[in-house]
Amino acid sequence: MGKTIFLNQENLPSIAGQVSCPSYDRSDIKTGIVHVGVGGFHRAHQAFYTDELLEKGKSNDWGICGVALLPFDDKIYQVLKKQDGLYTLIIKELDGSLSIRVIGSLVEYHFAPENPKAVIEKMANHETKIISLTITEGGYNYDEATGEFIFDNPNIQHDLKNPNFPSTIFGYLAQAFKLRKERGTQGCTIQSCDNIQGNGHITEKMVLSYIGKAEPGLVEWVRNKVSFPNSMVDRITPVTVQKDIELLLRETGIKDEWPVVCEPFRQWVIEDDFCSGRPAWEKMGAQFVDDVAPYERMKLSLLNAGHSILGILGALVGYSTIDEVVNDQEIASFLATFMDKEATPSLGTLEGINLKEYKISLIERFGNQNIKDQVSRICSESSAKIPKFLLPTVKYQIANDENFSHSAFVIAAWAIYSLGKDENESQLEIMDVMETLLYKKAKEAQENPIVFLGIEAVFGNLRDSKNFVSTYLKAYKTIKEKGIKKAIADFKY
Repeated sequence: MGKTIFLNQENLPSIAGQVSCPSYDRSDIKTGIVHVGVGGFHRAHQAFYTDELLEKGKSNDWGICGVALLPFDDKIYQVLKKQDGLYTLIIKELDGSLSIRVIGSLVEYHFAPENPKAVIEKMANHETKIISLTITEGGYNYDEATGEFIFDNPNIQHDLKNPNFPSTIFGYLAQAFKLRKERGTQGCTIQSCDNIQGNGHITEKMVLSYIGKAEPGLVEWVRNKVSFPNSMVDRITPVTVQKDIELLLRETGIKDEWPVVCEPFRQWVIEDDFCSGRPAWEKMGAQFVDDVAPYERMKLSLLNAGHSILGILGALVGYSTIDEVVNDQEIASFLATFMDKEATPSLGTLEGINLKEYKISLIERFGNQNIKDQVSRICSESSAKIPKFLLPTVKYQIANDENFSHSAFVIAAWAIYSLGKDENESQLEIMDVMETLLYKKAKEAQENPIVFLGIEAVFGNLRDSKNFVSTYLKAYKTIKEKGIKKAIADFKY
């Protein structure tokens, strides 16, 4: 390795000698997209597709203005500001090789807590045609049990009382829509890129719920002028670690303070409902369809649920990365049977999809030893993930009087995981907005395991199913008596 090259716009000519770089003039790109939540996934997915499109010279109207919404997003904001919005995407191929590219589609960036007015103005600007979101499953602020907007969230209460200084996406959108209406600006598309079934429908319902209280006069304008397409997104993108930064520096000489690592696979299925135009992402492999639902169900029930299953079981055994977990043959067999016997029957007919091949590819992707996706990341915010990824399968199986033993086993394992220690008594890193309540109920569940199923915000009325409760109790007892490793090994469908 020769001289270290710091990643920024000025150094791009030098960097281009080492790796693939944008050849388009970034200063000539208009920001037609405002994206909220510029984390690893957005940078490996939507920003990547958009960069490819800009590289092909298809349009200069679809650059991205990133918005760091929350106070703890300051670090990524500072890094991207220092690097002129540039970052390196490191694709770790299954054969161990690397495909490295500098991504240039993020051409503007704002830190919302520092200047909320600038963010509102950007969202309200006539050039902004799409406001896209990766705000995590929990960011949509709805009660799993009722499906309704949670108005007593302190941040929502703050936004209602301080409309010009919002802290949530709902507060920002309300003020941006208000300006667009006042100025006679056309509407825009709100595009969720989060792992929620019917993410466009959920976004629309939550936005209208908030606006109905915050700015009632805007409700009809939003109904008539704003579209909320559903989408399904897929690309495994682990958290960037120091080793990734060092790898990039060692291999290329590029100093990037926050590169993104991902797998080669990518998929994006989008409902074609954009009220103010959109990029031609289909030219880069995205699929526009009339109905995203079947693809969503497939991905959420197989990939996302599979990830959660590997994470929870693997964490209890003591594994650190997902590839370690799936290369445990007993856990891999447990997952494969879950996918075949419980998840697949709930999916119905999927036009153009070979489910057998898809499931085989998932095991290969999970087992990519170059990705090193952290078990703790996969388990994070399980209280928001389990209801969306696993419970739809459970509900289908209950309604059809079918077997749900794997799902019940995983939920029992999650109750034990929520105590905060693996079976070796090592401390688990639990990151969940409901961590305190989960721990409390998990402690109580040691005496009465049904208590854990009583968390209505997660499980709804699941404990009303006698058959499920019975199966769950049996699994809980087995795990406690045998330990997770032996319980999995002895598990019978």
